[in-house]
Amino acid sequence: MGANTSSKPPVFDENEDVNFDHFEILRAIGKGSFGKVCIVQKNDTKKMYAMKYMNKQKCVERNEVRNVFKELQIMQGLEHPFLVNLWYSFQDEEDMFMVVDLLLGGDLRYHLQQNVRFQEDTVKLFICELAMALDYLQSQRIIHRDMKPDNILLDEHGHVHITDFNIAAVLPRETQITTMAGTKPYMAPEMFSSRREAGYSFAVDWWSLGVTAYELLRGRRPYHIRSSTSSKEIAHMFETAIVPYPSAWSQEMVSLLRKNFPYMSDVNWDAVLQKRLIPGFIPNKGRLNCDPTFELEEMILESKPLHKKKKRLAKKEKEMRKCDSSQMCLLQEHLESVQKEFIIFNREKVKRDFNKRQANLAFEQTKDPQEENGQNNNL
Repeated sequence: MGANTSSKPPVFDENEDVNFDHFEILRAIGKGSFGKVCIVQKNDTKKMYAMKYMNKQKCVERNEVRNVFKELQIMQGLEHPFLVNLWYSFQDEEDMFMVVDLLLGGDLRYHLQQNVRFQEDTVKLFICELAMALDYLQSQRIIHRDMKPDNILLDEHGHVHITDFNIAAVLPRETQITTMAGTKPYMAPEMFSSRREAGYSFAVDWWSLGVTAYELLRGRRPYHIRSSTSSKEIAHMFETAIVPYPSAWSQEMVSLLRKNFPYMSDVNWDAVLQKRLIPGFIPNKGRLNCDPTFELEEMILESKPLHKKKKRLAKKEKEMRKCDSSQMCLLQEHLESVQKEFIIFNREKVKRDFNKRQANLAFEQTKDPQEENGQNNNL
């Protein structure tokens, strides 16, 4: 009996929560300090996604749980053509999972490292697409705070998408943010000001976009700032440094990077939003546009990753039962708290429920009033 049914594709109830069983893991494409990113295929729809999974214990030990929860909460409320959108979030005893749009064109940092020099018209379209994404985020009261080539992914056609909302912030109305966050070479001057208590707002993302555009055009950033450069040095640099603009660049591009906008007056923004404008740089479709060493990760070599995961979880549970130290009990308490507070999300289900509500509403509005009156009289 088992042999007859094992070859059939699994049947999933559309109302059940999505979990690890619903995906086939294909290959790893990235690795962070406490998580990995891999390409997955959803078993029922055969759609491909990127799946980021973060080890709960490492998140607890590094006090990162709140950041993960905040990122999940922000991403669940966002959807835009130039963002990397969240589709599902779920968990098991070991990991937290985020399933997002799969973009195989690689990030802009990778292409810079491959010595790609982007032409001006390509960068202009990047700026337009990213500007639409930032404008949308601002309408949702979100400051990304980490705009840089590493966090901008290309799809297979060369359109850009913003990713990584790990340090994004929600800005309540009539307020400013004072906490310092971001990657120093891309952070705006107001974040280093001696009067930082005055705070900053959405403008910091637009500054980062300008630095990114300059780097894409020139291959290096406008200011020589490193992660080790002190805030005092950086503030002084902004006051004294003169940014060079190569003579080969058009005056319109230079004026745009200096925050003057006539260069964008001829843009067909509807065509940008609908991705009708063809990018000047198309990523290589013949290979993964990322570091090939990720393909050697042990996860890819496992023939049945789910089977091994279950075995590993069973072993871990046994070890937890054996150990009665106060430190282990505290860790277990934190892990149980993560389990309870984790937010499960399914964009497919959200869309399906929304469409049903809209259909019901439309049906109610198209009912013939006379027919309803006749029914009421009969009653």
